[in-house]
Amino acid sequence: MFPRDLPTAAGLALGAAADLLLADPRQWHPVAGFGRVAAALERPLWRDSRAAGAAYAGLLTGAATGLGVLLDRATRGRPAVRTLVTAAATWAVLGGTSLGRAGTAMARTLDAGDLPAARALLPTLAGRDPAALDAPELARATVESVAENTSDAAVAPLVWGALAGLPGLLGYRAVNTLDAMVGHRSPRYARFGWAAARTDDVANWPPARLTAALTVATAPLAGGSPRGAWTVWRRDGAAHPSPNAGRCEAALAGALGLRLGGRNVYGSRVEDRPALGDGRTPAASDVPRAVRLSRAVWTAAAALAAAARTLPRR
Repeated sequence: MFPRDLPTAAGLALGAAADLLLADPRQWHPVAGFGRVAAALERPLWRDSRAAGAAYAGLLTGAATGLGVLLDRATRGRPAVRTLVTAAATWAVLGGTSLGRAGTAMARTLDAGDLPAARALLPTLAGRDPAALDAPELARATVESVAENTSDAAVAPLVWGALAGLPGLLGYRAVNTLDAMVGHRSPRYARFGWAAARTDDVANWPPARLTAALTVATAPLAGGSPRGAWTVWRRDGAAHPSPNAGRCEAALAGALGLRLGGRNVYGSRVEDRPALGDGRTPAASDVPRAVRLSRAVWTAAAALAAAARTLPRR
């Protein structure tokens, strides 16, 4: 048995509170800095090869995780320092409040009937082409993004922070950032980004299912149905092309009585996704409900993550 890690527990809780109050750092964001380094390394390292992509992803993920290991070792026996460093790292890698603010901005823009402005906002939430989307399709894209990114942006880093402390926080965020950058099914990244995409799938497998379970548990806080969330998650979650996003989207669809899925356009690529849920098509008024449910889910995850580090570890 290993001793309880109360400083890490306190750091996870403080970092989550900082995200709730402050959202992402406005300047000198560490994740943005990591992205700039990754982009700079991609230029000389890119090859149309899975091996090259695996080396690229391994180098960057290893560097981020290694930094976490160094910080972990440097703060052992220094509980106050460990708490502050973990809090700063947690705040840096969480994106739950920024996700909610982006969703809220979209809801307000749709309520105002300003479709050009709403289309301009969509890239902050989703990668699909907004040019031809009407208000219901923009609302659907926003609700789906809020559901999926509740796991990617908030629950998953908290899970890895609970499991592995500072190395888990930094390593997970590196994996997820690389997937966002190169893990696309495009001609350039189909092979080079394969390792990044598959690593992200593995890293998000447990958090996505925890996100779905917490959606069931917290659905009443957004006026939703736990039974609906459970039913649609179990019935439709596996139909989505992503092994993880479908669980999150299906649970939210069931909780809020919505029907997600349909045709998505990503530049020259078109995906016809199966329906998730039996309800109506999302409207602008459903976006704030999705944001409330997202916040309930990831704050519950933060409480669980902090609590997990207070337990004796085998």
